[in-house]
Amino acid sequence: MKAIVYEEFGSADVLELKEVETPTPKDDELLVKVHATSVNAIDMIFRSGATLLFGMTKLMAGFKKPKHKILGFDVSGEVESVGKKVTKFKKGDLIYGGLKLPGANAEYICIPEKTAAIKPANMSHNEAAAVPDTGGTALTGLRDKVSIKEEQRVLIFGASGGIGSYAVQIARTFTTEVTGVCSTSAVSMVKSLGANVVIDYTKEDFTKNGQTYDIIFDAVGRKVTSY
Repeated sequence: MKAIVYEEFGSADVLELKEVETPTPKDDELLVKVHATSVNAIDMIFRSGATLLFGMTKLMAGFKKPKHKILGFDVSGEVESVGKKVTKFKKGDLIYGGLKLPGANAEYICIPEKTAAIKPANMSHNEAAAVPDTGGTALTGLRDKVSIKEEQRVLIFGASGGIGSYAVQIARTFTTEVTGVCSTSAVSMVKSLGANVVIDYTKEDFTKNGQTYDIIFDAVGRKVTSY
């Protein structure tokens, strides 16, 4: 099969189209014919070899050379075959899902049954492939980490990015008090996602406007410990 491979860390120039061996699914995995994948920040971090999260990224990506030579953590596609312990899917199913380790930038990828789901019929493969990493991060953060509730005041910092745009929409399903923070060019888009208030960070510092919030969801990673 063909795959986008990188043999060394660097810019996008290190990516090459190569022939590689088609993977074989384990007992609890699906072999998926890839229709679409996405590019997230974690892909660029892996590719560059950057050190983040107290060295954890280097531990996963490799220190001197890439440990995993094919990027791509999100996938949408068609099930080609299943492992003998798989019970929820069959050949021909259209699925989407996320990967703990990269490899989706290829014609085929093996994905654990537990991290896959049937692709909604009203979503294209391109749309579905954009959900797992960004949408999953936003949902986990708001629902599981802080247990968002009705009538809470929520601020989403970085509301126009991949995670932030999902966070705005997810927050709106729980509460009506959602404020988005973004740049000037994204104000209209963030309003269209459902934010009640949008703050243009180039014109106003939300940490100094006197407003308080029950939850501040940081989708950017500000290098401060407190707002």
